[in-house]
Amino acid sequence: MQITDFMKYILSHIRYTFIVLLIATFNGNAQTINGSFVHGGITRTYSFYVPASYIPGQAVPLVLNLHGYTSNGSQQSIYGNFKPIADTANFIVVHPDGTIDQMTSQRYWNFGIFGSTVDDLGFLEALIDTISAHYTINPNRVYSTGMSNGGYMSYYLACQSNKFAAVGSVTGSMSVPMYNSCTPSNPIPTIQIHGTNDPTVPYSGNSTSKPVEDVVLFWADKNACNLTPVITSVPNTNTTDGATAERYLYAGGTNGHTVEFFKVTGGGHTWPGAPVPLPGAGNTCMDFNASKEIWRFFSQYQSSGQVGVTTIPTADFAIYPNPSEGTIYFDSELRIERVRIFDLQGRLMETIEAETIASIDLTALNKGNYLLEISGENFRMMKKITHSPF
Repeated sequence: MQITDFMKYILSHIRYTFIVLLIATFNGNAQTINGSFVHGGITRTYSFYVPASYIPGQAVPLVLNLHGYTSNGSQQSIYGNFKPIADTANFIVVHPDGTIDQMTSQRYWNFGIFGSTVDDLGFLEALIDTISAHYTINPNRVYSTGMSNGGYMSYYLACQSNKFAAVGSVTGSMSVPMYNSCTPSNPIPTIQIHGTNDPTVPYSGNSTSKPVEDVVLFWADKNACNLTPVITSVPNTNTTDGATAERYLYAGGTNGHTVEFFKVTGGGHTWPGAPVPLPGAGNTCMDFNASKEIWRFFSQYQSSGQVGVTTIPTADFAIYPNPSEGTIYFDSELRIERVRIFDLQGRLMETIEAETIASIDLTALNKGNYLLEISGENFRMMKKITHSPF
């Protein structure tokens, strides 16, 4: 894998990229800010991008985009290319730098298997606090994703920290020790994107990393999702990239959580839709954009569940009878305006809308368990029901 060639290629583009950023800053007040502070006796460096749409005092999400082994934050900012998405969706994206591996002189993230004492977990949590001290960040909408080693680190954050609402990994996995010891304090939705021909982090795993499909099922189980996914093909819009993709959706989890997996058949150790190629790493799937899919996934969630979901005390809301033989009734002072019924695979079965909904008829549904998304002005909640007709 010719990572050195990639680094040279990226560096040759950095001057052009900085010129573009300067123009954007001048015209629209978007900013790329570089910073550093000492953590654990080490000077840690980072940059973050503030879109022109940011307004002080109005809370916005924060996304960590972590580089892979041998790379750095500047290169990952180009390769992951979240900035155009941040411009539209109004979030701040952070590109931190890992520390130098003394054995190889390459940058890396310590997710617990390198025999290192570097506190990357503490650094990234402190980085979130540092940015939050100067910009208005929604603490319930902090996310982490990354490439390869950065994907491993994002999963490590999900296992060890309570600051993240969702995490993602592109070409990363979980180490065997991390997999065996991970006990997240809260269910955390995850999205995994991985190529079947990845030469660096094998799809089927190895002695140090779990198979990718095992990792996906691990998080589906942690989120109490249905372990039978809904599988859809990603349209093969680029027939010359040597890769195709399928999307696996594990739905029905706690607080409406899901887990998603993009299986890239023929894909290498690459970021789908990347604006620059990664020489020697295999095929880059261009049928979808990994960064756009990651943000679409993240944007659904806050640390207490789905964005916009209000937890209603049980005493203030009741569904009966449950199990039901036909009609179910709602007992609440809330005005329910819409009910959507999903099966446990996340498929929408029916939508009921009215000025006020007091009951719904389930007789057209097959026997089984379903999820109700119940919503009205300023609230939305998920409830599980059982339909048991005669």
